[in-house]
Amino acid sequence: MLRNRTDLPLQQDATRRFLPWLVAIMVYLATLALAGLLVLNDAAGRWDRGLSGTLTVQIPPLTGEATAGRDAKAGERKRVAKAIKVLRGTPGIVEVRVLGNAEIKALLEPWLGTGDFAAELPLPALIDVKIRPDARINMDGLSAVLDGAVPGTTVDDHRKWLDRLILLARFTQLIAASIVFLVSAAAVATVIFVTRAGLSIHHEFIELMHFIGAQDGYVARQFQFQALGLGLSGSIIGFVLAAATLLALGVISGQLQASLMPKMSLDLSQWLMLAAIPVIVALISMITARVTVLKVLARMP
Repeated sequence: MLRNRTDLPLQQDATRRFLPWLVAIMVYLATLALAGLLVLNDAAGRWDRGLSGTLTVQIPPLTGEATAGRDAKAGERKRVAKAIKVLRGTPGIVEVRVLGNAEIKALLEPWLGTGDFAAELPLPALIDVKIRPDARINMDGLSAVLDGAVPGTTVDDHRKWLDRLILLARFTQLIAASIVFLVSAAAVATVIFVTRAGLSIHHEFIELMHFIGAQDGYVARQFQFQALGLGLSGSIIGFVLAAATLLALGVISGQLQASLMPKMSLDLSQWLMLAAIPVIVALISMITARVTVLKVLARMP
């Protein structure tokens, strides 16, 4: 705990009991908001790296009488071969790979659960397509050509919905950054209010100190160190509560197997960024208190 000799009885102020808890709440919210901003930033980068430059071509299964027997499998292979031929003949496509049944089953398990549903449900053939980064492919034209070669074939352009997903993530990041800014502004306003209240309570003591030769800087130091101690203690409380919340969320999210779900765990550098919040808030509290006191004292006769 920070200790500093004071000539003002600041420890008796009723407002000092509330400042640490107000700061704790603000630090808690700011830490969660900043953690959310970091998580979303990592998730947006991971989505962009993992899905950009790829397509998924879906060939529906045969229906009706053609679905039974050996001829059905031959028909399916023929349809897939036609689609592959079209894709490999398209400029800009660098790799074409047909997903196996095990891969398709792994993609469907989060929604359908485990089990041998592949034997009960007609599953489409999926083709994973990689595109050269600088390629400009007419998706509508490619879809039309594929549908002409293999009726019912659809092309899933990941870039379209990935752009929307990243835009949503960026907008959420903006909201998180706004929360951090508003919480910081609220912390400054709280310190200003508490400091002004202390100046009003100890107005007569301050006038007496001025009378015996105390300078404004000396009086300001007593308020600034009080604000530093109270701000630091409240910040530590808020950070500990926020860290516990983030660890709990990390454990819960780790039990989910959703590939597009943001990774809630933070690395060491991100934790260090969050750990800087209590120190920054305490310093802001100290500086705010000093500036407030000096401005008020400058207007005193």
